[in-house]
Amino acid sequence: MSIAIPGLPGNDRPIRPPLVMGILNLTPDSFSDGGLWTNPATALDHALSMAAAGADILDLGGESTRPGAGPVSDDQELQRVVPLIDQIRARVPTPISIDTSKPEVMREAVAAGASMINDVRGLRDEGALGAAAGLGVPVCLMHMLGEPRSMQTQPRYQDVVGEVESFLLDRARECESTGIPSGRIVLDPGFGFGKTLQHNIELFRAIPRLSGLGYPLLIGISRKSMLGAITGRAVGDRLAASVAGAVLAAQAGASIVRVHDVPETVDALKFLAATGSQ
Repeated sequence: MSIAIPGLPGNDRPIRPPLVMGILNLTPDSFSDGGLWTNPATALDHALSMAAAGADILDLGGESTRPGAGPVSDDQELQRVVPLIDQIRARVPTPISIDTSKPEVMREAVAAGASMINDVRGLRDEGALGAAAGLGVPVCLMHMLGEPRSMQTQPRYQDVVGEVESFLLDRARECESTGIPSGRIVLDPGFGFGKTLQHNIELFRAIPRLSGLGYPLLIGISRKSMLGAITGRAVGDRLAASVAGAVLAAQAGASIVRVHDVPETVDALKFLAATGSQ
């Protein structure tokens, strides 16, 4: 399985071991690193350090989607992400993903140099699907039950794996019917987005099934509350569990792992590949 991400070395190569997507939240209120990278110089330094550590993709977000978060305006999101995209592009070739649901942010970010769209709403907002199709870049479609402000209020499913799978396949087919080829579509089951701990565990166990749907699968559990619930550790102390999750996801078939801790994850995946453990 392969995906065409502009700027990725060895483009269209089989993406195993998985690509490492480094997270850079340019927000004051993200669940793990909110406020750490709101200073432009500090944010640029962190982006460059993740690239140097081996990140295959840098994922920039200008709007928090943590549980309970409210929306921000297009202008505010653009002010957070576009200048940094310009600066990163001028310094390193690492592909940039824009984490957004807004059509205008998608267009401006890609114009500035982003080469992938990562949408927690699965291109369901008005105009998002058409904008993404017109831009011709890969898209990551995530499952989320409800909206960030209310998604963790007693989420319920009859069959969480089946319902998430059905949603992702429906969105992928809708994208294809709008002109986005299957080779530019990535799926994300959306750990922590409208799921209880048990839902998250069931989805994690289903990674082999979800990775067999015909599209690359992105897994993002880095530092999330499910790890805190399992380990009893605060958000800043979940490195070991986050890296373990990335390794297990890779073994189960994930194509991309989205992480905060790039150097540690890259090292763990190198060892996994060297020992033939996948």
